[in-house]
Amino acid sequence: MHRISTSFLAIVALCFPAAAQATDDDFELWVNPSISFDLDEDTGMEIETAQRFRDGGNGREDTYFARLWLNQQLNDTVTIAGAFERRINDGGANETRLIQQMSTRHGILRTRLRLEQRFVDDADRMGLRVRPRVGVAIPLDEAERWTFDADAELFVTLRSNNVGGDDGLTGMRTQIGLSYELNERLSLSAAYLRDQDFEDGRPDTVGHAPIIGVEYSF
Repeated sequence: MHRISTSFLAIVALCFPAAAQATDDDFELWVNPSISFDLDEDTGMEIETAQRFRDGGNGREDTYFARLWLNQQLNDTVTIAGAFERRINDGGANETRLIQQMSTRHGILRTRLRLEQRFVDDADRMGLRVRPRVGVAIPLDEAERWTFDADAELFVTLRSNNVGGDDGLTGMRTQIGLSYELNERLSLSAAYLRDQDFEDGRPDTVGHAPIIGVEYSF
């Protein structure tokens, strides 16, 4: 229990990182609706979409994407998945992504490791990025319909899309919020999300966004 409590406090602390340097901050609104279908008891498909509205003051464009996921549950704790994504950046270069990921659950602890191949329109080459994430999901009632969620995710660029571009640790995303399961098919979530891009020689770019999720299962 002490180990879990320590992990939880560390994740919450990451969700509110201290300002080590000047940042360029903006308000955003993210909406994340999705639908999923069971193919059998261990396999499913999901269509995930997102709308990210930004004021553009720090150079970020409005973003819209759709992903088609294929998920395979290996056992009670491990799920692997792959996805194809098309992303539209309003006023910027659009992008296609191929994604592979593994998710695990151990009590309240949640982990996710995602690998992305990024094909940005007019870029020099394919980019490669890995995104490790750790978080907690804590039930708040006996029926486990209400859940407190918190997580922190790092963005590690293994190969930038342009020759001479940034690589290594290039960003961090943290969020904290609540989810509610209305019934077996429909769940809602609301969270505060902080999305930080690490910049060399200038202030980091930070987006602060309420994120609203709607998930429906057939």
